[in-house]
Amino acid sequence: MAEYALVINGEKVVSKETFDVINPATGEVFAACPKASVDQLDQAVAAAGKALPAWSALADEKRVEYLQQIAGVIEKNMAELSQLITLEQGKTQSGPGANFEVGGCMAWTQVTASLKLEDELIDDNPEDTIELTRKPVGVVGSITPWNWPLLIAVWHIMPALRVGCTVVIKPASYTPLSTLRLVELINDILPAGVLNVVAGSSEIGNVMSAHKGIDKIVFTGSVEVGQTIMQRAAGNLKTLTLELGGNDAGIVLPGTDIEPLLEPLFWGCFINAGQTCACLKRLFVHEDDYEEVCQKFADYVSKIPVGDGMDEANLIGPLANAAQFDIIRKYVDDARQKGARVLCGGEPMPGNGYFYPLTLVADVTDDMDLVKEEQFGTALPIIKYTTIDEAVERANAVDVGLGGSAWGNDVQQAKAVAQRLEAGTVWINAHGKLHPMAPFGGVKLSGIGTEFGLEGLKAYTTIQVVSVAKPAQG
Repeated sequence: MAEYALVINGEKVVSKETFDVINPATGEVFAACPKASVDQLDQAVAAAGKALPAWSALADEKRVEYLQQIAGVIEKNMAELSQLITLEQGKTQSGPGANFEVGGCMAWTQVTASLKLEDELIDDNPEDTIELTRKPVGVVGSITPWNWPLLIAVWHIMPALRVGCTVVIKPASYTPLSTLRLVELINDILPAGVLNVVAGSSEIGNVMSAHKGIDKIVFTGSVEVGQTIMQRAAGNLKTLTLELGGNDAGIVLPGTDIEPLLEPLFWGCFINAGQTCACLKRLFVHEDDYEEVCQKFADYVSKIPVGDGMDEANLIGPLANAAQFDIIRKYVDDARQKGARVLCGGEPMPGNGYFYPLTLVADVTDDMDLVKEEQFGTALPIIKYTTIDEAVERANAVDVGLGGSAWGNDVQQAKAVAQRLEAGTVWINAHGKLHPMAPFGGVKLSGIGTEFGLEGLKAYTTIQVVSVAKPAQG
């Protein structure tokens, strides 16, 4: 069994305790991960604080060079990192799976390296010159989820490093190993203390949220945990970036030719076995087209191979953990018992892994858990509507608003419908496609703050206004 370590102040660190990491394709333990103590967290925060002055004072072009080197390290170690992701999280080696995730890490790092925040001239008048400049917020605490463990770590780490912050990152306990390994590789490049990683239970995350030595928390995960972090962060008024998921709706406009849209619709719903915050999780279809869309989509979905992610014949892997598997099973069973119609899937697959087949459920109602809750997995409700106004109203009748989409033959008509959705990002004839230069964030309970591009970079800074008085004119 391979050995893994925390990284604190540039050094690999062991811990007295470990916890098991389970391969979701088998349901069996395949690795032991070091469990950090609160004292080790304190050491990591202290190391980040000590490294901050020199790192933030570094010439901007030097930090660019560091990020470019990190992108090269990710590329060089793509195979190892990709296999770790498959083993601990389950996503496939083929299609938009683990290799896709590591490739995204490299691309996001390269794009982040290319970004630059310029000073802004506010006013230049006979009496004074006023400029706005930006400074790194300080020590960043990153808490990442299990669904895209390495990519979301990169989304948190790279903009922080780019602007001159130092970082302490805690990966999800289900999927810590790829992040531990990436941070270890990066520390062969970075000065000691700039990037530290600790792994462990929610206790470590709770302490991070309230830690006086951490100036900003960036968190991707559930609404409930995000709200707890926000409360705990009030002690020293940390700045926050919280991406808290959603229950994204997609509306298929009346009369839409669904055939050419089946592939993008499928990936919009089921990339990473549906375990993506910005996946389409409620599909609204007009009553006149309902049976046709249900049949054609079910025919398409039922042909997608599901199985162990290490087998490149499979496009969809298992659910990432037993808890998520139980949620999907519970929601589908509840819908069926209340009169919904299962079009495909609907029963756990045989074996010890957390495999639940791709499942489409028709004739659902808005009070079913499968509709009103974020299912985050391989089951999708297809909802019948009568008018566009009704579909929009029902799509917006949730307390989250991350993404949304509209699907139709007329792109402008679809765009007009999509813009009525209460969501931070909307797509036309696609769903969930992210771009490193396009700001990303939600409304309502989907979180606060923005990631990606220049707007995301600004989130790791504080502003300073510099007002220079000019000499009196003689």
